[in-house]
Amino acid sequence: MKRAVIVGAGIAGLATARRLAQDGWHPLVVERAPARRSGGYLVNLLGAGYDAAERLGLVPALSDRALGLFTTVLVRADGRPKLTVPSAVAAAALGPRTMTVFRGDLENALYEAVRDHAEIRFGTTVATINQDAGRVKISFSDGTTENADLLVGADGVHSATRTALSGPDHRVDLPYVVAAFPLPQPPAEVPESSATTFIGPGRTAAIVNLGPHRSSAFFTYRCADPGRELTRGPVDALRAAFGDLAGGVPEAIRHVETDPSSAYFDRVSQVDAPRWSIGRVALLGDAAWCVTLFAGHGAALALAGADQLGAALRRHGHDVPSALAEWETGLRPEIVKRQALARRGMYQYAPPSRFHVWMNDVTIRAITLPGIRGLVRRGIERQNR
Repeated sequence: MKRAVIVGAGIAGLATARRLAQDGWHPLVVERAPARRSGGYLVNLLGAGYDAAERLGLVPALSDRALGLFTTVLVRADGRPKLTVPSAVAAAALGPRTMTVFRGDLENALYEAVRDHAEIRFGTTVATINQDAGRVKISFSDGTTENADLLVGADGVHSATRTALSGPDHRVDLPYVVAAFPLPQPPAEVPESSATTFIGPGRTAAIVNLGPHRSSAFFTYRCADPGRELTRGPVDALRAAFGDLAGGVPEAIRHVETDPSSAYFDRVSQVDAPRWSIGRVALLGDAAWCVTLFAGHGAALALAGADQLGAALRRHGHDVPSALAEWETGLRPEIVKRQALARRGMYQYAPPSRFHVWMNDVTIRAITLPGIRGLVRRGIERQNR
């Protein structure tokens, strides 16, 4: 039985373990965190991501947790509605083979699917990596060692595996920070089955109300020094950047004040690694290609990347390096496209001026017109192929 060591028990790591286990591999997943993490914002599974979720056997479990489509209301700083995007617009754009779930629910579905087919060690990190033509020898922080056929670094945008594999970091930090967290109770100012979104110069605040324990908040803003913002912590940073807004934002920030650990709070970064594998060691997901939230598709690309990696390894049998090379060649054009879309997406999430905010409003108004919806859907379908 072939042995794979996977670093990271997030979506990318668990999806890789699931895919390899389906083909008879014996995966070991190691995770730096002492226990499983939950929370996060919404993720969309569509295109190759939905196909991968289907092949990984996740769709039945996720269907029970799918959030469905909802109305989006763009609001002014005082919470008054500016324009409404009906859920039918999203339905027309995304098509039938799509699913929106919370990131935590996707991770739960993956964990349940893989827990009986892989060994998972929490509170454990990789200490050293050495490989030759036939094996990878890995030592861990708990003093144990493994000889494996494959090592996959799926340890996120701040990947230590990437640094060990390719030396100087290839993370490109952008002048933005992001916060996302679940809301046990939705703010009363946000209508049920809808999301309110404020978009102003350099910042966005969105709150989704899908009922108790199915609601969440998302904030992102441009700043000169993301590192300083992270040092302040989510409470002070969000209060300073969004404290002037109404419409449910104050209530969402008060939730972070009572439970700061519930918030994902980090700088926005891309990863531009010149290669994703050396020998029998590969990077996958955000560790290899983080496209940023401005492009979306992060979870979908992680699932698709894991699925396509498994397919390449199956085709090449014991020739792991050739499988990794073929896998990267096939997947990289899609990643390059998504990263380019992310750079353009900055103007949507953090418009540089009031003029850009106005232009965004004009565009959004246009896509709500019935005749435009079909054009939008066909454009998105082409992007997702």
